[in-house]
Amino acid sequence: MATVIKIKNLSEGYQSIITNGKHTIIGDEPIKSKGTDLGLSPSELVLSGLAMCKVATVRYIARQKGWVIGEVKSELIQEVKREIDGLKTNIKVSIHIEGDISQEQKDELLKQSNACYIHRQIMGEWNIEHATGLEEIELQTLNN
Repeated sequence: MATVIKIKNLSEGYQSIITNGKHTIIGDEPIKSKGTDLGLSPSELVLSGLAMCKVATVRYIARQKGWVIGEVKSELIQEVKREIDGLKTNIKVSIHIEGDISQEQKDELLKQSNACYIHRQIMGEWNIEHATGLEEIELQTLNN
């Protein structure tokens, strides 16, 4: 089943109501970009998804293997450089895993975090179609 995200902008700054039909969050741009800084920026939302996936993968693999771990913390730092052939993005990832596990076990969990679904999706091939009017999408949905 396809993932569907709907977004509606508000009149102030770049505030947007973002929903998947069940959960809702607010997105915005920072004040330096003429937003109101009420919510996460688009880049922060992308990084949040990646960080959450990595942390969830660490917890999942640990549970699967019966390893007892405590809190898992992650920090992602994004650096973007504008180059002649487009934007180049580097994301530094650090993950801290609490628990009484060996270094080998921690290394395995970190390795598995790099295979999380969102990491693989971002590193894979993307085809982002050009925007169409919402009416066209609604008609396509009705016809399927």
